[in-house]
Amino acid sequence: MRFDRVWHNARLATLAGDGLGIIENGAVAVKDGRIAFVGPAEDLPADSDARERIDCEGRWITPGLVDCHTHLVYGGDRAHEFELRLKGASYEEIARAGGGIVSTVKATRAASEDELVATALPRLDHLLAEGCTTIEIKSGYGLDLETEARSLRAARRLATERPVSVATTFLGAHALPPEANGDKDAFIAKVCTEMMPALAREGLVDAVDAFCEGIAFSPEQTARVFDAAKALGLSVKLHADQLSNLHGAKLAATYGALSADHLEHTDEDGAAAMAKAGTVAVLLPGAFYMLRETQVPPVAAFRKHGTRMALATDCNPGTSPLTSLLLTMNMGATLFRLTVEECIAGITREAARALGKLDEIGTLEPGKFCDLAIWDIERPAELVYRIGFNPLHARIWRGQ
Repeated sequence: MRFDRVWHNARLATLAGDGLGIIENGAVAVKDGRIAFVGPAEDLPADSDARERIDCEGRWITPGLVDCHTHLVYGGDRAHEFELRLKGASYEEIARAGGGIVSTVKATRAASEDELVATALPRLDHLLAEGCTTIEIKSGYGLDLETEARSLRAARRLATERPVSVATTFLGAHALPPEANGDKDAFIAKVCTEMMPALAREGLVDAVDAFCEGIAFSPEQTARVFDAAKALGLSVKLHADQLSNLHGAKLAATYGALSADHLEHTDEDGAAAMAKAGTVAVLLPGAFYMLRETQVPPVAAFRKHGTRMALATDCNPGTSPLTSLLLTMNMGATLFRLTVEECIAGITREAARALGKLDEIGTLEPGKFCDLAIWDIERPAELVYRIGFNPLHARIWRGQ
């Protein structure tokens, strides 16, 4: 068999199965952008050939990293709100005073598609420089059809500007825009009957999200969003139980959501329901850190019930201006007491699962896209242990 390229003399963390899937003297071969062989180098077919053979000199190869929860496309910034929080203002106080999400909505509405792409690219480049090969990008800073569409188009364009896979999520039910005059039910109706169908028809939506919280939308309103999404054949996910327990995790599980995210206040019933439904718990330590929260997600309950756990940056202008999956892993270990294995799986296999893309990415297995991260490290724990250090040697997307 003739491969396009073979990486050999490598140590592999394939993430296949439930562990790290370590192979000490391994090789990976690619054909037409997909993995054609992965395993011990001695098992490479004797008659195989390759246009290019790359000696990894003992370096580690993992799947390309996956950031499964970001708000990467937006206008402006919210550094001034960071200053307010340092002076004691809470996230909720800032939001109720007209700051928070609504302030980013104003800046995003004023930005052109080209401007949104231009300002998002540096953030994306930071993630790619650490081995990210797939990223999810949410809308939710437009809150009207025109700006939501412009934001999602900008997110799609990033995949033409850089070698990266982009999954887009419609987050129309993110906050109440000023012109809604406090009428949440009427706005949710607009999200469900006008915005979502139009965006789906344009092919801009891979999944639908909502913010189920006291300062955002109720479980009943969230259910209406999910019903509309399901009617259009769209997957759902949920910002759940971040600031209080409205049983968002259990609601997400009821709808077979791909993921429920944040989850600091999720109870054991929610953890069990997520495990049964196959809904991934996406933990976001950047927001936890930035908001100086003290209620940690119920990691012990997730372990007990077998709930899959992913990690993501939650890159956004207000509560997690984070563009490092490596730092995200360190935070997950330090703040949430995740293990090294859980952290690495959380930004590869489980993050891919949270996007509904585990059949294509997230592990090193034949048939999947050849998205790799090659590291100058002695052991996988270094990826989680170091702070502010990037040991990436090479990033491979689709075999290139």
